[in-house]
Amino acid sequence: MQFLAALSLPITDPVLKFLIILVIILLAPLLLNRIKVPALIGLILAGAIVGPNGFNIMLRDSGIIMSGTAGLLYIMFLAGLEMDLNDFKRNAFLSTVFGLYTFTFPMVLGFVVSYYIFGYTLITSILFASMLASHTLLTYPIVSKLGVVKDKSVSIAVGGTIITDTLALLILAVIVGMTEGEVNQEFWIKLGASILGFALFVMLVFPRLTRWFFKWCTDGISQYIFILVLLFLSAFLAHLAGLEGIIGAFLVGMVLNRSIPKTSPLMNRVEFVGNSIFIPFFLISVGMLVDYRSFFTSFNTLFVSAVMIASAVGAKYIAAWMTQKTFRLSVDQRRVLFGLSNSQAAATLAVVIVGFYIRLFNEAVLNGSILTILVSCTISSFVTQKGAYNLSVAKMSGEESADEKEEAGYILVPISNEETAEELVNLSLALRSKKKGDMLCALNVMENYTNDREKLKRAEKVLEIASDTSVAAGVRMRQVLRYDRNIVDAIFSVTRELNVTNLVLGLHKEKGIPTSFLGNITEGVLSECNLGTFIYKPIQPLATIRRHLIVIPEKSEKEIGFAQYIIRIWNVIQNTGARACFYCSANTMTEIGQLLGKSAKSAGHIEFSNWDDFLILTRELKEDDNLWVVLSRSNHLSFQMMMLRIPDYLNKYFSANSFILVYPVQANDSLYMT
Repeated sequence: MQFLAALSLPITDPVLKFLIILVIILLAPLLLNRIKVPALIGLILAGAIVGPNGFNIMLRDSGIIMSGTAGLLYIMFLAGLEMDLNDFKRNAFLSTVFGLYTFTFPMVLGFVVSYYIFGYTLITSILFASMLASHTLLTYPIVSKLGVVKDKSVSIAVGGTIITDTLALLILAVIVGMTEGEVNQEFWIKLGASILGFALFVMLVFPRLTRWFFKWCTDGISQYIFILVLLFLSAFLAHLAGLEGIIGAFLVGMVLNRSIPKTSPLMNRVEFVGNSIFIPFFLISVGMLVDYRSFFTSFNTLFVSAVMIASAVGAKYIAAWMTQKTFRLSVDQRRVLFGLSNSQAAATLAVVIVGFYIRLFNEAVLNGSILTILVSCTISSFVTQKGAYNLSVAKMSGEESADEKEEAGYILVPISNEETAEELVNLSLALRSKKKGDMLCALNVMENYTNDREKLKRAEKVLEIASDTSVAAGVRMRQVLRYDRNIVDAIFSVTRELNVTNLVLGLHKEKGIPTSFLGNITEGVLSECNLGTFIYKPIQPLATIRRHLIVIPEKSEKEIGFAQYIIRIWNVIQNTGARACFYCSANTMTEIGQLLGKSAKSAGHIEFSNWDDFLILTRELKEDDNLWVVLSRSNHLSFQMMMLRIPDYLNKYFSANSFILVYPVQANDSLYMT
């Protein structure tokens, strides 16, 4: 009897409900991928089938609504978090134009349809038009999965979304105020002040709070929960300010963009949980709103739905087409623009539900909007999939980018200290070339004939810490426990056995550079292994660094290792989202610009060639800055005698900041590039 009660419809047992949803999330992508249908369509359709208007297997209760709301906020949060802020700034004008296009055309068309065809009142027609003008970045996971989030079209679409959704939701706030008789001077002052106060609070307080927390707490789970707290707090504050939570979610994503490195374990957790749980829940909850029966029982509902779909899709296509012609974008970029901006979901639901609640919309508009959501999301999924796939293929088959010029291989990380192991791995993750698929290897060296079980356990533990950190970021790390005479011989042997292209060595964060540093490392590892070597002293987590200062000696651009370490450093800049400033000669900066292309424009440059003035950097270096110093092996083209004093300077004057010493690949004079 108890078993039969659990199976009675609608299902109320929370464990069984959760099981059914997980099965849907598991099977929908697997089945639809076989017929090349975007998975999100399957999730929406599955929601319609199991929902109260389908087979009534489960209700769209408070648990589903809560999980769906979390997924909606998560989509907007990821859009802000994964955005390339430098590209966003460069495309700000384009985003503004597209935002105005994708808001104005649906507003005009929607108003004409509502006022002249449906015969609604002026206020109802304005609210109806704003509903069509808004859209949701529902297909953003598609472009993210295909690796084209940095394409111009994606940056334009994301920026335009914020403009059009903000305007649409402001119209909603004003109309709600009008129905309550509150639209006066006091209303406008209160609304403007609350929105400004909310934006300033999130933009000024959240970054500082995040850096403080990340410095204080290094536990990955706690950091993830902290990010979720900020996400939902920002959404709630946006609601208090008179905006919808999606605006707050996107804003906090942009604010935390530079605090969560793209290659970090934390970023991997954020993306994994969102794409596997939160976002699918939202898609299923949207599907549960579909009531197919209303379209067979009421001709008016069917007519309203058809007109709404044609108006919404047509207006959004016109906006994308106009943007393509205005800025000479490709056909596939237009497809991505249209696909990202055509999905009606979040703001549309907010407008129609509030409009229905205050009696401006009838059931025909409510049901029509649900069908519009389903159809627009379906169209967007196919269009985005095609456009993003073509852009991805073109990107892979196009000219070799600066990042792709780096030879793939192992980045070797000799580790002996538990306290610095995690940060050394984080730096290695940020250095690696994702396109080339660089692999990581952690090395721990023990003396020959050692039988100390405690030392062996400590060595295995530190390797496990390194491996866990790397795996948490979605990158497997090879572990090597080596018995040898000394660390130099062990490193040399491993670099010969594996295709090691770079070394990452660590210094204890609470100790200075020993007096024997240059002798031991330079005459040992550096003389035996002519590899690009990064020597890292982490004072604070890499994720909390706001700016990187890179000091490069004159004539470095003429040496063979120049391109390699510049690309590696730039990988760190891009993966962490921090700002960069190069201290080098004009000739060196010119070579950097040619090597990195357009992306180098986001970096600063200060003329610096006299290393006798190295200590002037103490005036430039601020809290949360990281210092890179490119050095040289003796008797090479870029070597300067002042480099011998750098370790002493770092101990005395730069002990409060993290720093990385870079020894590039160098060769005989005859091999210098001309």
